[in-house]
Amino acid sequence: MSAARWIAVATALAFGVIGVRPLLAQAPPDTPSVTVRGQTYTPRSILARNMGTDEDQTTAFPPHKVIGNIYYVGTRTLSSYLITTPAGHILVNSTYERNVKTIAQSVERLGLAFADVRFLLGTHAHGDHQEGDALVKSMTGAQVMAMQEDVPALQMITPGAKAHPIDRVLRDGDTVSLGGTTLVAHLTAGHTRGCTTWTMKAMDAGRAYDVVFACSYRAPAQVTPAIEAEFTRTFKIIRALPCDVPLGDHPAQYNMAAKYARLQPGAPNPFVDAANCWGEADVQEAMFNAQLQAQRK
Repeated sequence: MSAARWIAVATALAFGVIGVRPLLAQAPPDTPSVTVRGQTYTPRSILARNMGTDEDQTTAFPPHKVIGNIYYVGTRTLSSYLITTPAGHILVNSTYERNVKTIAQSVERLGLAFADVRFLLGTHAHGDHQEGDALVKSMTGAQVMAMQEDVPALQMITPGAKAHPIDRVLRDGDTVSLGGTTLVAHLTAGHTRGCTTWTMKAMDAGRAYDVVFACSYRAPAQVTPAIEAEFTRTFKIIRALPCDVPLGDHPAQYNMAAKYARLQPGAPNPFVDAANCWGEADVQEAMFNAQLQAQRK
């Protein structure tokens, strides 16, 4: 795929238009720009940072333990997490269908069985995060769960004409429990109608840590009044969540590669980073406000 074509596809995925609205023909705008913690961002630079190249999206990042029973099993730029329990495993985000076998191989590299995945969760109804749901279900028999506001969009993600499986419809505040681990689904709409931020407690070395699997908080190019209301609610809600370990549906959102490089036996876990739990939210809220100001001129 050419670079120009990929930008168009990535843009459409990022703004939720594939299968919903016609494919966008150009990259997102390079304005407005915001500077947060000394770093300058534009909508285009954020998309490029999140998605990377086609190779980045499909090449496995070394699978690794994040904390407690949470493991990273995704690619360089598309996050997928395995949460292990004595009763089987929970997978968060299947990413693209073409990545499912790569994710399965990463699980096996950890010495675990992909077939033991019992529940499949997602952060939001875009193809780069949940296109592979049907294939994961066919390979594992996992129950697929989704926030009710994202169900219509998920039903339009049908790779190879396969119906999108949804075994349980979730509502804000619902819990998913397996083998002594419980995750809470928080509706953090804006990026999609049912964008879901997941939280759980992970035990590590005798201590409990609050873990946040953040949904994307990036606004579309045009912020409607409905989307403005959703984001206003979301930015308030997320900052009230207890957080010791910030994670995201794109690794760049929590500086995964840099933190992974600092992993050393006996050293403090770099993924424990309470001071930066809302760093990505700060960037996205600043961009959201800048977009609103530009629209109102």
